[in-house]
Amino acid sequence: MALRRTTATATAVAMIAGLGAAVGAMPATAAPGTVEVDLTRSTGEIYGGATGVLYGLSDDGVPSDDLIAGQRPRTVAQKAPGGEQHPNGDALEIAAPFFANGGEQVVVYMQDEYSRWPYQEPEDVQADYLPRLRAQVQAVLDSGQDPERFAWVPFNEPDWIWYQDWYGGDREKFFADWDAAYAAIRSVDDDALIVGPNEAHWRPGPVREFLTHAQESGTVPDIMAWHELGTGSLGDGTNGYRTRYQEYRDLEAELGIGPLPINIDEYGNRQDMGNPGRLIQWLSMFEDTKVDADMAFWTYAGNLSDHAVQTSMGNGGWWLNTWYSDLTGHTVELTPEAENTPDTMQGIAALDEARQTATVLLGGNPEGGSLVLHGVDQTIGDEVDVYLETTDFTGQEGETSAPRVDRVQRLDAVGGDVTVTIPGDGEQAAYRVTVVPATSDAVDEPETGWSASYEAEDADLVAAQVYDQAADWDYAASGRQDVGSFNTPESRATFDIEVPADGTYELGILHGSNTQWGQHALYVDGEFRERITYSATLGWSYRGRTEVPVDLTAGAHTISLRASDDDGALDVHYDITLDRIDVAEPEPDTLHFPLWRSRLSGDVSVDHSTAARAVTLAPGASSQTFVGAPEDGYYDLVRTGDSDVEGTVQVTASGRDLGAEAGHVPAGAATVTTTVYLHRGVNELVLTNTGDTPVSIDGLRTVRDRDADASTAQVEAEDLVLEGEAAAQESRWASQGTYVDGLGQNGSLVWERPADLGAGEYVLNVAYANAQVNLGHPYNTDVVSRFVDTTEDGGATTRSVYRHNYTWDGFWDVTSGLTLETDGGTLRFGRSDGAAPNIDRLSLSPLTLGTTVDDGAQDGLALEASVQQRCLGGRVFVAVRAVNGEDVPMDVELSTAYGSRTVTDVDPGGNAYRSFPARTGSVPAGEATVTGTATIDGEEVSTTEQVPYDAFDCS
Repeated sequence: MALRRTTATATAVAMIAGLGAAVGAMPATAAPGTVEVDLTRSTGEIYGGATGVLYGLSDDGVPSDDLIAGQRPRTVAQKAPGGEQHPNGDALEIAAPFFANGGEQVVVYMQDEYSRWPYQEPEDVQADYLPRLRAQVQAVLDSGQDPERFAWVPFNEPDWIWYQDWYGGDREKFFADWDAAYAAIRSVDDDALIVGPNEAHWRPGPVREFLTHAQESGTVPDIMAWHELGTGSLGDGTNGYRTRYQEYRDLEAELGIGPLPINIDEYGNRQDMGNPGRLIQWLSMFEDTKVDADMAFWTYAGNLSDHAVQTSMGNGGWWLNTWYSDLTGHTVELTPEAENTPDTMQGIAALDEARQTATVLLGGNPEGGSLVLHGVDQTIGDEVDVYLETTDFTGQEGETSAPRVDRVQRLDAVGGDVTVTIPGDGEQAAYRVTVVPATSDAVDEPETGWSASYEAEDADLVAAQVYDQAADWDYAASGRQDVGSFNTPESRATFDIEVPADGTYELGILHGSNTQWGQHALYVDGEFRERITYSATLGWSYRGRTEVPVDLTAGAHTISLRASDDDGALDVHYDITLDRIDVAEPEPDTLHFPLWRSRLSGDVSVDHSTAARAVTLAPGASSQTFVGAPEDGYYDLVRTGDSDVEGTVQVTASGRDLGAEAGHVPAGAATVTTTVYLHRGVNELVLTNTGDTPVSIDGLRTVRDRDADASTAQVEAEDLVLEGEAAAQESRWASQGTYVDGLGQNGSLVWERPADLGAGEYVLNVAYANAQVNLGHPYNTDVVSRFVDTTEDGGATTRSVYRHNYTWDGFWDVTSGLTLETDGGTLRFGRSDGAAPNIDRLSLSPLTLGTTVDDGAQDGLALEASVQQRCLGGRVFVAVRAVNGEDVPMDVELSTAYGSRTVTDVDPGGNAYRSFPARTGSVPAGEATVTGTATIDGEEVSTTEQVPYDAFDCS
């Protein structure tokens, strides 16, 4: 879900109401944090180097191309080609997807050739090591990759590995080995970029001595590197990064070197990763000094340093990294709440004059405060629209679909200034403030949805213990504490919550499960509701996020998570760490993605005169949008625009072309809708003008189309033909209690393809389990990805990758692209060169189900209505949703036999929703009545639709 978090107590409703205050108004008691931005004072072009990662990629496909493209690390540091330090993360194996998704430079840790940590030291370093260096460089030259995009680190942290006794003889030994390594690398590639000295921490004296020697010997590195790993780097004095950066630049000037590019190729600690409020402090330092920086590697390869959830989802920190990579134009002067002080409000500000857009990323203090922008009248305009978004901590393995706009306000630039109130969502939250010219239309208020959060440490606890998680080495926890030792039948945590209205809410639980799946019993107001199932995580303090719907009436309630239900102690693992619960209105089925907020490249203009803020793409120009999908399945991808002439765009989803029909741009106002399968998490959507004339596009929206899911063919693995060593095994976590193991070279699954799945583009979804690891590293978990080869009889073989998911019998769903070349060739699932993961079920879905074009010529109003029934607590709920397909606001009345509701001023593309409780376990067939009323060309127009639904029985 897209969480807009408010830390809540028993007065949650009152606190939430306070968020509706005007953006430009200061609260009664001023928040302590003030950040000032001067839009008239440029500090240089945006560099964008701080989202780099050490071992952030493990295999081609882990993480997904979508996540790489979104975070868009400029650099990644990976192991040497063929290196033995870790089982994956080979620089050559990840180079192609990295470069294809916006990456610039692969930094090669050459000592990761060795298997042990710290590296085993050869008796004769030069005799053993130099041939290895030459072979690595040659491997890149032989690979066909551009060698200019690789940088070589011959020694990693030499100050404590191999050369610790600096003044006891190791200094001279390092100088000799450095010169020899330098020469060995250059003997293979004269133009190779060499990085050094790459020390574990900044040491001004030894660095001075090293550079002096390198000058004399002609071995000065091309890129300077060292590491900044602790919270002290965010502070001042000699331990602060800014002080050390300036000390190095002064040293360069004194010695007559450079200035050299800098890569802080390991930064931050466990506490910082996936933690937006802490991460913004690191990003701001490195962007201010215009350096590359790679987040440290504390867990396992392939998860973008704790920002990739599973394979294709992002957490709250990933969205901050993506915001940073979205910045265009140049940075401008920003004065933080307090210079060089951890856990105060820090930020980055950028101005793009061509697009009349100012953007500020900030956060990091507990209380919030004020953002004061100067020079708004000179750069944006006298009247502006201000958008505020929030991204919060959701757990290292906790997905959030997409941050939504929390507030929009139209403000006058008083004396040239605009003041924006930053909410106090806690020190782990970060914010994006976007300032654009005011349009001629009324301000477009966002659909934020109600939500509140409750810390586990504040709950009423029985037989459970609060633990602090605040040290650098601790994984980040919400509020820096969590609740563990939940290991007796009496263990329980009870939360006092309050919700504003009757309805179905989403209960999101941040938890840690120590490599086991488990369950808790959910009680609401003392009544047992259901068992909640938690998937495994890396450990008790490594957080995932589980979401379940819960039916609540307006007012106060207790939510209790217990190790026992009415029948006694649960019969499964229940020692689950609890961190926080979120209670929120369900994410709407319609999500909006205005094109002016996407990444735009080429000859592009934005029309700020109307609320649509239409984007015009000249031939060859493109937009890149990262769409969050709350679940796997079909979505109507709706594109609106008003082009002067007919045109053509190529539309790709996760790199796959959706076809010519999806790319048609009609002349005049029109809506083009393509039904496409999207995977849960982040989907990259790219529109590229492939025609000869400019095209105008307002934006994109996705509308969940559950009826279209009937086009998916799904099968249980145990129901297929099992060949060789493939065998069915029992697990309570499998969808039907059974899964298949033994797949690989000597075992396979055979699926006689359904007749209606002919040749074409498909999405393959596999529910899999894989817990393979290499053992022995002192702090990294050396996880191993497994692969599945899908072979079509008469067609091709396609390989899909499945990263480690902590258990052998708990299953994650992962999608991959599959092109079928025959009309009915049998599909075989196995692996030609090793073991495949265990498989629970598989499905095949056509990539697209067609495109429709609506030019607006219609009778009545464009109103899409749907009804869905569901069971909660043994009772039926009838949920009615209506989507406004018009370009003007609409009043919508939803009515069933169980109640009615009118939603006023539903925005264009927005939706009205109500879940009506039947208060019984079954309902007869019936129909919902949906009436929309809007003013079109000065006249009031109404449309009424009757939506039938079948009888429904929860038993």
